[in-house]
Amino acid sequence: MKKKSGFPVLHPNAAGIDIASREHYVAVNPEAIEHPIRVFGCFTEDLYAIADWLIKCNVNTVAMEATGIYWVSLYLILEESGIEVVLVNARHVKNVSGKKSDVKDAEWIRQLHSCGLLSASFQPDHFTRTLRTFMRHRKSLTDMGQLRIST
Repeated sequence: MKKKSGFPVLHPNAAGIDIASREHYVAVNPEAIEHPIRVFGCFTEDLYAIADWLIKCNVNTVAMEATGIYWVSLYLILEESGIEVVLVNARHVKNVSGKKSDVKDAEWIRQLHSCGLLSASFQPDHFTRTLRTFMRHRKSLTDMGQLRIST
């Protein structure tokens, strides 16, 4: 019997997502489904389709890079769907050697996450996110009010 080498798989139902401005590449365990990597658009219906597909593939945890602001909506939808989301700093995810592609990045993120090698960036809870939104909006309104007074 030949022994497999490599890191032990801690999260067999893990997925990896490569976030971009126009498309999101999603990779799941290749042993779970015939076509383990899919590309989705970035509209709201596409983000819900990602969540539905991940649930269909029995994924319970997802890792994705924090790229610009493109991750925010998907993060919230996946979290709302009951999937654990690990947001990782793009600098902490080493690229695959050789020719870089979004497909390879998604699979690499999945592999690292399935072995437990990625640590999550801090994300505030729902209450704190809501409070921050209200505070930012309040600041915006008071700043606009100050502009009107000074002109």
